[in-house]
Amino acid sequence: MNKWKRLCHKDRIFLSVVYGIVILISVMILYPLWFVVIASISNPDLVASGQVLFLPKGITMEGYKYIFRDTRIWTGYYNTIRYTLVGTLIALFITVPAGYALSRTDMAGRGLIMKLLIVTKYFSGGLIPTYLVVKGLHLVNTPYVLMILGSFNVFNLILCRTFFVNTMPMELQEAAEIDGCSITQYFLRVVIPLSKAILAIMVLYYAVGHWNSFFNGLIYVTDNRLYPLQLILRDILITGQSVDPTTLDPESLELMRQIARTIKYGVIIVSSLPVLILYPFVQKYFVKGVMIGSVKG
Repeated sequence: MNKWKRLCHKDRIFLSVVYGIVILISVMILYPLWFVVIASISNPDLVASGQVLFLPKGITMEGYKYIFRDTRIWTGYYNTIRYTLVGTLIALFITVPAGYALSRTDMAGRGLIMKLLIVTKYFSGGLIPTYLVVKGLHLVNTPYVLMILGSFNVFNLILCRTFFVNTMPMELQEAAEIDGCSITQYFLRVVIPLSKAILAIMVLYYAVGHWNSFFNGLIYVTDNRLYPLQLILRDILITGQSVDPTTLDPESLELMRQIARTIKYGVIIVSSLPVLILYPFVQKYFVKGVMIGSVKG
């Protein structure tokens, strides 16, 4: 408050405009999320008629009851958690050592390797060649395909490399070598303990990617027992919306249509809730990950 009083009139106007824009943008971003929450527990007819805007009306849990009544939901949660944990570990095992190696000026050919990796961000073999490679490795319709695919990302590698370039000087490695530390010992005992920030960022990026993975499961998996949560929710949504009107009486048919309108909001909450709960605890690392490489010093 004292700082505000010391500001001149023009500064106050400027800050007021800035704060107003920030508040407006925040409302525009947060309101859709809030609407999904209240729509998932509101009467679907009131939602469809536009009467639900800021608070839930005609609260009902029929959509969630329908979703969780399907026992496959727990199989989907188990599979997705398994794919996320193992896939993230594989990603860390690949990305962090590779990022550190490419950050060292004494690595031969690191410039050429980086150029080749960057090319893959703009050009790829396409879906059919990728599918043929996966099929040739006998990974189709196995849990391993969902753990391996998506476990390496060039952008994340660049983040790791930038972090190590800015925080791990060669003098530190030379000092460790003078004390009798090998390259492997230096990486495990010095680099890794000093890289908790980038490790947290990589865990967040890769875990969210695996958790939200939908396309790989749709293409490479046909066994329902191996479906990730996203595909299970998709099947539940399709089942709720594809009701044969000739098999139900009018009252039951209308109830199923109402549930189907509610399900589409419920599946968003069910799939996003674990990530939304986790995000506040890793928010500071997410912000730091965005800022890596933007400012040096």
